[in-house]
Amino acid sequence: MIEQQYIDLFTQFRKELDAHSVKGMNLHRDSAFETFRQIGFPSSKQEDYKHSNIVRTFDADLGLNLRNIPIPVNPYDAFKCDVPNLSTYLYFLINDRYYDRFQPSEKLPEGVFAGSLQLFSEKYPDKFAAHYAQIADYSDNGVVAYNTMFAQDGFVIYVPKNVALEKPLQLINILRGGVDLSVNRRILIIAEENARVKLLMCDHTVDNVHFVVTQVTEVFADVSAQVDVYELEENSEKVTRLNNFFSEQKDHSNVQTSCITLHNGYTRNNYRFRLLGEHAEAHAGGLAICDKDQHIDNFAFLDHARPNCMSNELFKTVLNDRATGVFCGKILVEKHAQKTMAYQTNRNLLASETAQMFSKPQLEIYADDVKCSHGLTTGQLDEEALFYMRARGIDKEEARLLLMVAFSRDVVDMIRIESLQERLTNLIDKRFRGKLMRCGNCNVCI
Repeated sequence: MIEQQYIDLFTQFRKELDAHSVKGMNLHRDSAFETFRQIGFPSSKQEDYKHSNIVRTFDADLGLNLRNIPIPVNPYDAFKCDVPNLSTYLYFLINDRYYDRFQPSEKLPEGVFAGSLQLFSEKYPDKFAAHYAQIADYSDNGVVAYNTMFAQDGFVIYVPKNVALEKPLQLINILRGGVDLSVNRRILIIAEENARVKLLMCDHTVDNVHFVVTQVTEVFADVSAQVDVYELEENSEKVTRLNNFFSEQKDHSNVQTSCITLHNGYTRNNYRFRLLGEHAEAHAGGLAICDKDQHIDNFAFLDHARPNCMSNELFKTVLNDRATGVFCGKILVEKHAQKTMAYQTNRNLLASETAQMFSKPQLEIYADDVKCSHGLTTGQLDEEALFYMRARGIDKEEARLLLMVAFSRDVVDMIRIESLQERLTNLIDKRFRGKLMRCGNCNVCI
């Protein structure tokens, strides 16, 4: 049994885990461990993981930095950011530890906290206890249980009532290690009543080793709060990224998330939204560009539990070579959630005959006064559009590239940071043209 090595590891090093973390995180380890012992990792035998064999990624000799040994890296020397010169508050995580030797030059507004999960638990123990591991349900998710067992630090944003952050925060996640590593990262976002915050997370790989990354993000949006979470994945082909995003929303709140995957190895994104207040809005988007043997799997579950709520999903995938893609979207409208509006769209482009896409849109509706829909298309480039462009002097390859860039545009348009939209459009164009390449220690545009 693959899980046994991690069960033994947890039992053997429990004291080290506790010693290098904080009480608030340690309190959840035993419960997560018992769940993990019972259910283990997800496997392709489960319907929701039918096309993604998660368990096999852990069948390896992976190291864990349980003693919190410092990783020798200067973030500025380690990589060159592909979205430079954004006006942001900048922060770093090295693997799954907050990099505390760097602080933004500009001070955050009064009362706002951004930084180490450990430090937040010490400064705000009551807020930490009320939010950490409260919506990241691991009762049926072995990856989240595993993460809760082993996570020792992470990143947190706390925005108090009536505070609006004018500038986004940017979190750079750097993977660094001399050996194959298991990395367990936690992200916590707390937006109190009428708060506003935007976060951009950028994933980069420095070393040419295998990484298995579990990431758990919890978003709490209070009444009339607005939270945007954007992710840019530019990892190496040796990275397995298992991302679990949980969101809870109260009345009139608005949460938006979008993940742009430009380079990856094996990625699974789980999105789980619960709309618990009236007039709440949730928007989930994703764009993945994969080739070679890369794999992308997006799973989205949106639970409408109250009346007058709205949700919108838009996921697009472009696959080339032998790449595989998966999309499973489920909208649940509960009995009392009248006047719900919920829309789900999945569009996929196959640029080769050997690429594969598996899609499964689902609606489960128990209310009778709703507007819900889902749309799915998978195919190749429009031959008529290609002919039209070639008839006007554009060569075939350039026409294909322009159509693929245009295909991605509406996902980019969902992002509510205009300067980031411009940079992403440029990056996507470079990715399709093969100009977004990996050098020895970073992701750079050439």
